Amino acid sequence: MKSLNTAQEKAVRTIRGRVLVLAGAGSGKTRVIVHRIAHLIRDNGVSPQSIVGLTFTNKAAAEMRHRVESLIGAKDAKQVTLATFHSFCMQILRREIDKLGYTRHFSLYDERDLERIIQQLAKDMLGGVKELPSLAPTRAALAHAANQGLSGPGAKATSWHDQFSQDLYIRLQTTLCSHNAVSFDNLINLTIRLFEEHRDVLDRFQERFRYLMIDEYQDTNPAQFRLAQLLSQKYNNLCVVGDDDQSIYGWRGAEVSHILDFQADEIIKLEQNYRSTPTILEAANAVISHNKNRYDKKLWSDAPHKEPIEIFNAPTDVDEAQGVLDRILRFREQGFQWKDIAILYRSNALSRQFEIALINAAWKDHEKDQWIRGIPYEIFGGLGFSERSEIKDLLAYLRVIANPKDEESLLRILNVPRRGISDIFLNELTQMNRSLNQSLWDLLRDVSNGKITFPHHPKGMTGIHSFVQLISKYQKLFTSPPLHETLTSLLEEINYKKAIEEEVKSDKMREFKWENVQECVNALAQYEQENEPNLQDFVANTTLARPNFSTHLKKVNEDKLQLMTLHSAKGLEFPVCFIIGLEDHILPHEKSRELTGLEEERRLFYVGITRARKHLTLSMSRSRMRMGKAEPTNPSRFLFEIPKTLLKVTPYK
Repeated sequence: MKSLNTAQEKAVRTIRGRVLVLAGAGSGKTRVIVHRIAHLIRDNGVSPQSIVGLTFTNKAAAEMRHRVESLIGAKDAKQVTLATFHSFCMQILRREIDKLGYTRHFSLYDERDLERIIQQLAKDMLGGVKELPSLAPTRAALAHAANQGLSGPGAKATSWHDQFSQDLYIRLQTTLCSHNAVSFDNLINLTIRLFEEHRDVLDRFQERFRYLMIDEYQDTNPAQFRLAQLLSQKYNNLCVVGDDDQSIYGWRGAEVSHILDFQADEIIKLEQNYRSTPTILEAANAVISHNKNRYDKKLWSDAPHKEPIEIFNAPTDVDEAQGVLDRILRFREQGFQWKDIAILYRSNALSRQFEIALINAAWKDHEKDQWIRGIPYEIFGGLGFSERSEIKDLLAYLRVIANPKDEESLLRILNVPRRGISDIFLNELTQMNRSLNQSLWDLLRDVSNGKITFPHHPKGMTGIHSFVQLISKYQKLFTSPPLHETLTSLLEEINYKKAIEEEVKSDKMREFKWENVQECVNALAQYEQENEPNLQDFVANTTLARPNFSTHLKKVNEDKLQLMTLHSAKGLEFPVCFIIGLEDHILPHEKSRELTGLEEERRLFYVGITRARKHLTLSMSRSRMRMGKAEPTNPSRFLFEIPKTLLKVTPYK
């Protein structure tokens, strides 16, 4: 407790009832959560198995677990449930989903899998039209229903599209059930349904999880809110930690009202900031104070006052990029590393001019005493490891072995590597399995056994027979460890390395792809060391962790300047920050303002300001290229909310 300030200690010691911890940016909320868990176990005799901590990212859950371990030891820490909402629901459904008509070996479908099924269903519903209309509004309606915890999009259809969305939703759920698959979006809703329809199951989990903690509570959507309500209603020991001023995900269903209207027995404010200079905090406080729907609080720091916030206005967006680059090079000369510096922006489209400037920049490496062209940079949230085609292939194999009814994965690997199954034959197979209302795997087994024949496709039939034999063989082999050695055998049997060599011409790319394949085997080996070996859980956790799966491929300490959106920057901090493109219509963003309101756009700016630890620079341009034409711009209205005494206006050059 000695390392905690007064407010933090109060939050840790308040362990009964409904507790709201308002944790401002950089106020040490993770420290509070982990010390609270340790205090429950060590000082109050609470069983570690009675505690559940829910958050939104795998990274946050892993950090919590690591820090809890350091306080109470690995043995007790391992028994505490620390997970994302989706991982937590996955754990429950793995045990109980048979009560909802699925088997426990269900597959987890992500957004791309769902997209393909929706397109196929829409084609069938629209009479097999050659070109589908945009399904974006339909997909948005389905996602909205999932976030809201609804059983379908909209209670009453008032238009053709409403009715279409409702019909598609019903067909989608039926199709997923027939595939023995659950969509990522629906994990939470299925758990809510399980609890509401089977009160004995709910009672069991309420008895087990008597202490519930939720991190980033301002980001919860109605489905997550309902889940927390159900779990905590028996013992009412619910501690939520969050900051209404950092609620920036309204566009994906989060409702700031959950934290604003939380019925708390105790409200504790964490206002001391351990990240930024007082100047940066004063600017952030001034901006956010213009929001009306918020708790009254002010961040403060006992760190010494530093330099003011720099602000400049360039003639064009090209000049703005050059102005930022000049300042970056000055910070480099002062001893900052590239990874200490971040450029933040409202939308990805703004990064282009800055990328060009960074690529063409010349700078002196004093250690090597030579000039170098190009500043190393990374766009946060680029192509993930699990997005690569070779990894998708391997995961599809594992998903089919774990659950042969996973039709999406079956279709991906049926002819990978090539087995003589042509697209024409594949089309005939999928049409037949729909007309017979039979799973594709059962149809393939019938073809393999000779019950169904396709005389015009002898090569394809041989390919199907070998494929069915292969999957059946590895279903048995994957039931016992070591699983990574079984995966290596599978790769050798299908000669996947040769398939890569035939697909890719470049030796360098062949090597890169094969390294990725080996990394997938390593990931499975690492999983076996940390968990009880189980293929279904490995596949499910890999899908849950996208796009973070195997992020150890990236060198954590790589010295690269970071470019990212303000949304992506939440939860991060950098010694040097540039917030660029601060113009009306960009921030606040015109369309987003209509969707989520001006206050959420202001909160987004507040989040950006509070990412900076030591130095913050704000920039804009007087004209910006739009649709090939230079158009005049106006400074963001939010800039006028920062007291002038905190700003230092400088020329862009």
